[in-house]
Amino acid sequence: MSAEVSRLFVFARHAESTANTAQALSSDPARPVALTERGRAQARALGAQLANVHIDLAVGTRFQRSQETIGIALHGRRVPVLIEPGFDELRAGDLDGAPMEAYWSWKRQHTLSDRLPHGESPDDASRRYANALRSLLARTEAVTLVVLHESALREITLAAGADGSPLPAGAIGNAIPFLFDEHAAGRAAASLHAIATPVQPGQASRCGAGAARSQVKPRPVRHQDNSGSAALPEPRRASVC
Repeated sequence: MSAEVSRLFVFARHAESTANTAQALSSDPARPVALTERGRAQARALGAQLANVHIDLAVGTRFQRSQETIGIALHGRRVPVLIEPGFDELRAGDLDGAPMEAYWSWKRQHTLSDRLPHGESPDDASRRYANALRSLLARTEAVTLVVLHESALREITLAAGADGSPLPAGAIGNAIPFLFDEHAAGRAAASLHAIATPVQPGQASRCGAGAARSQVKPRPVRHQDNSGSAALPEPRRASVC
């Protein structure tokens, strides 16, 4: 009897960058931010962990730190690379390049649906992540490596979980692999789309009465990765049918 073979997705945050050590926001892919020497060592260590895993496709973001991590980790291997802007960092707009404290100050006064000045909202980013996951799931590669950012990986990991348990502080370290089968990736896409899509007044919840997002307690802003600073409070997540 043949067993069903599930696709494998290896997600990892990029290795340590100069923005991480400077504790500065870096949300514009047009502004190059390289890995530190420690980050390059982390990327080599990630490559060593994946040395005995056949990888059909590598997916990165438009950011140099993501692509540099892939290049070092897969050095010498003939793996095609796809750039997926949907996994890009939260667009911080006018706060790009500012100290992380500027973002924390903004966060304390806003909700997930509020947009950063000339940027996007955390909910906007969650919808991007969901759409990017769906694009990956529509492909056929058996094993895919995805190198993205802490905020995106944290959101995806939380959304894939069945019990909504928060991640411990520091759980999303640089260049640490997280393994997802296609069912987990699908759960994450569905959950992210659900929690980031507001329920219109009078609109029935697709999960039945009482489960609408409007009835979920307001969630704290949960992003972002750019500084590599301490982990953010975990969001309350709506359940997915």
